[in-house]
Amino acid sequence: MAVDKKKLEEEATTLRFYKIVLSWDYLRLLKQSNKNSKNIGDGSDLGLKQVKDTYKDVDEYIGTFEPLLFEEVKAQILQGKDDEEKAEWKFVMTSTCSEADGFHLLTFKLHDVESIRLNDLLLLSEKKFGDGTKLPTKYAFGMVENRHDNILLVTVRMQLSGEVKQLDAGEVEPCTRLLNMRSLVSKEDQNLHILKICSLSTIVREYVALRSISSLPFKDLILAASESNSISEDRAWEIPRPLMESIESNHNKSQLDAIRVGVSHKRVVLIQGPPGTGKTQTILGLLSAILHATPARVNSKGKSQGIKRGPEFPIQEKYNQWQKASPWLSGTNPRDAKMPQNGDDGFFPTTGNELKPEVINSSRKYRVRVLVCAPSNSALDEIVLRLLNTGIRDENNHAYNPKIVRIGLKPHHSVLTVSMDYLMEQKLAGVDFQTSDKHKQGGQGRERDSIRASILDEAAIVFSTLSFSGSVLFSKLNRGFDVVIIDEAAQAVEPATLVPLANGCKQLFLVGDPVQLPATVISPIAEKFGYGTSLFKRFQRAGYEVSMLKTQYRMHPEIRSFPSREFYDGALEDGSDVVNQTKRSWHEYRCFGPFCFFDIHEGKESQPSGSGSWVNEDEVDFVLAMYHNMVTRYPELKSSSRLAIISPYRHQVKVFRDRFRSTFGVESDKVVDINTVDGFQGREKDVAIFSCVRASKEKKSIGFVADFRRMNVGITRARSSVLVVGSATTLKIDKHWQNLVESAEQRNSLFKVSKPYKDFFSDENLKSMAVRGLVPERAEAPLDEMEVQATGPIYGNPGDMDQEPAEDHYGDGDDGGDGED
Repeated sequence: MAVDKKKLEEEATTLRFYKIVLSWDYLRLLKQSNKNSKNIGDGSDLGLKQVKDTYKDVDEYIGTFEPLLFEEVKAQILQGKDDEEKAEWKFVMTSTCSEADGFHLLTFKLHDVESIRLNDLLLLSEKKFGDGTKLPTKYAFGMVENRHDNILLVTVRMQLSGEVKQLDAGEVEPCTRLLNMRSLVSKEDQNLHILKICSLSTIVREYVALRSISSLPFKDLILAASESNSISEDRAWEIPRPLMESIESNHNKSQLDAIRVGVSHKRVVLIQGPPGTGKTQTILGLLSAILHATPARVNSKGKSQGIKRGPEFPIQEKYNQWQKASPWLSGTNPRDAKMPQNGDDGFFPTTGNELKPEVINSSRKYRVRVLVCAPSNSALDEIVLRLLNTGIRDENNHAYNPKIVRIGLKPHHSVLTVSMDYLMEQKLAGVDFQTSDKHKQGGQGRERDSIRASILDEAAIVFSTLSFSGSVLFSKLNRGFDVVIIDEAAQAVEPATLVPLANGCKQLFLVGDPVQLPATVISPIAEKFGYGTSLFKRFQRAGYEVSMLKTQYRMHPEIRSFPSREFYDGALEDGSDVVNQTKRSWHEYRCFGPFCFFDIHEGKESQPSGSGSWVNEDEVDFVLAMYHNMVTRYPELKSSSRLAIISPYRHQVKVFRDRFRSTFGVESDKVVDINTVDGFQGREKDVAIFSCVRASKEKKSIGFVADFRRMNVGITRARSSVLVVGSATTLKIDKHWQNLVESAEQRNSLFKVSKPYKDFFSDENLKSMAVRGLVPERAEAPLDEMEVQATGPIYGNPGDMDQEPAEDHYGDGDDGGDGED
């Protein structure tokens, strides 16, 4: 009954969302958008409240977030308007119209039915907008409810009873526009025009999670952002000694501290991972600890006692357990056998690759289930790939791969073998192989749903994006998850972080870095009121304990020094051999050193008509000259896996790509990786050239570039050299950029550049910038930023515990957009 009640509550919440959004007037939204773009104001007339650090009750919490979420919905609708040139109005004829739950369900035939998906928002109108001089009087929104591919029919949900003006009011106000539309669609064979606006799948799930805050695990902790009780000894878990020794030898002190906090079973654990500090390595260590820890003490008749360990299973019993967990070890089809239901299972499933299965011990009677989430597909696949490559450790310190499944859209080809669709096809192939009676394979929909559910139930670790963890697939689970780990948690708005918690959760790990990329918020009004604040950041601001990873293995100390001081209170330390690992031959010239700033004081910014983005052709010219000189002298850099060009602005990225393509042809993406800052989150290169773009003599604003979080990401992508190109005079308007320019000046790493740019890289000028002698080896302790002067050539290769594979497998990787001005 509890499950049914929860389902009914979710459906009621979803209908509330539809009732509000589908009643909106599209033309009025456009008008309000034009007004707000000129003057956002303080938002008081909209009834908005600033996001706070703590909340006294559920009503205050929902009263703050719900109006902001609907402002974000409006912004997504209006962003869809910008794509109207790409989207086409389609002519349709209505088929049937019925009423249910206060909505109209309209069905019509659509020949290219695959062009729309469930939860797409459509604009339906008697005539196209813009046709003739008069605006239409019969139009309304509709949400795609169903898609009948075989008969090319689409069903949309419409709310035609009236407009919802107040969120806290249940009534709707009569509206002539909607009444006209109601009259029109109630008759069969009516002509309509439809326009796809946007998909609202993700934000609907976030809304359901927000409204279900009362039933989420540790609701009071989420509201108060603080633990009410101290950690009980009875809640702490113990890591088996062999596994603990392995974890201790493969993790540094700050990583170990984070793992220890995790097995203390504190209900919410925050782990901050600055660039290059081995965040993914720590997550893998956490997974080993979580899956194989046992309660340090158990209660028996009111008394606490230690766990008594049973004997190891006999070898034959181990074989039996392995056979159940991994039947393909003996040559049969994957995942054909059912898992043992309950009792002393004593095993963790394995994938049957070259890693050995876990050694079985009969003392474990409970298998922890873990859900790992991330805001984007690329961030999620990075963890999946690392786990597939390295496996995790069992209680006897044997490496193995737990049975995992990656759920959601667009899995990268490197993780395809553990994706839900691939595993399902493998399972269906096994069914076909074993079953001669084809009639048993009838009911394909039910068959597939059943297989998906069984794959989910079998998995020890499920990987999903935050949004997809709210899909109907998860509602069919036999039991929820014990642990939820959210990577890049600081890149998600709070309602998005709540989505996976609805699947059940006894412990939540938020892993991320609030001073790297923020969550993407489209609405300027919602952003102003703090809607972009992540749950991680809100907890941190409220004084919640954060475990910070402090030892970095990616960057040369000269690169590390500025972000450590500017963003992490000087807490970052260098790994023991990071100096030697990041030395490079091109450091023999100061202008190619670990940290340089090139002041293009003659550069000019410009804004392509109607784009909202910015370009700087002078910076493009200079970067091309620098690139050409570097790869000519150091041919090993002529590879997209080694060198990147980064800019905050999408149009600047486009100009770079066009110029390189005209120079190198279609293979340009192989010689250099060019992307926005957002596209480079979580990635790294040997050399990163950062084009700042903004250059204005008025010195009024640098807009989007002033976001210190994107600044931090941009300058920490490089292992050996970060070469920043910009207008020092313009950038110094901002305090963080002023500090960076001054840091470059203090370290003799600021270069003023004038046209013609190729002269700057002439043999004569480079000779004057040649470094005389070598930097002395000082690996005993981390180098202070003032000790690390650009006075010697530096050579070597990267050594980052959190680095990506040798080949950058995300290509564009521009998941997050660039959030421009």
